[in-house]
Amino acid sequence: MKLPLYQVDAFTERPFAGNPAAVCPLPRWLDDALLQAIAAENNLSETAFLVPQGDDWELRWFTPAAEVDLCGHATLATAFVLLRQHPGRERLRFHTREAGLLTVERRGDELVMDLPARPTKPVPIPPGLVEALGGVEPVELRRAVKTMAVFEDEATVRALDPDLVYLVTMEGDGLIVTAPGDEVDFVSRYFAPHVGIDEDPVTGSAHCNLTPYWAERLGKASLRARQVSARGGELGCTLRGDRVELAGRAALYLEGTIELPDA
Repeated sequence: MKLPLYQVDAFTERPFAGNPAAVCPLPRWLDDALLQAIAAENNLSETAFLVPQGDDWELRWFTPAAEVDLCGHATLATAFVLLRQHPGRERLRFHTREAGLLTVERRGDELVMDLPARPTKPVPIPPGLVEALGGVEPVELRRAVKTMAVFEDEATVRALDPDLVYLVTMEGDGLIVTAPGDEVDFVSRYFAPHVGIDEDPVTGSAHCNLTPYWAERLGKASLRARQVSARGGELGCTLRGDRVELAGRAALYLEGTIELPDA
């Protein structure tokens, strides 16, 4: 059985930056164990699998270790592939298992995703977290699915080298660290060792948490963000009620075919 496979760098306009994702279109859903094996073999932070549903698509995301409920950068990568194949389309709809209906549309040179907002609430700083962050105490800790630690400045976020073993034991789906940006509205990083990702290069789903927080704190709905991982990436973020629009670009790195046992 042969399947097409694409590798796309999301939230960048050039290869070797942003967040790489694999995109694997399927004629029908395969066994979950096989999907997980493909994602593990790809060994990228996420592999997106999609199946046609009328004029729309069903969409799922897998890390090398587990299926996840939402992945922004792999959704952007999927839309990039589909819009190359369907140049007449301006808007795509994806049906997901847990995140509901997601849309991506072309606006000029950018792709704009419509995702659910995840406003965070303050939570106590748990024992051991400050030590796991090298003795640096967050200004506040918040949570909505993912845990989010807010710091005073960009330099602190860039310098963090957290204890990943501790982060696996924390409540919540990984740790976002964020602060006001020097050249953008805010910066962030995201660590998800619980699903096999030590640090994610650029995380769309984390900005579902970040955008409501920074929109309220800065008093504006439209924001520019930068994820300051080693690869790095930039996003436009807009809060619209209970939805977040994330805008970015993408670059194709690889296009090929994978061969599988008949399934």
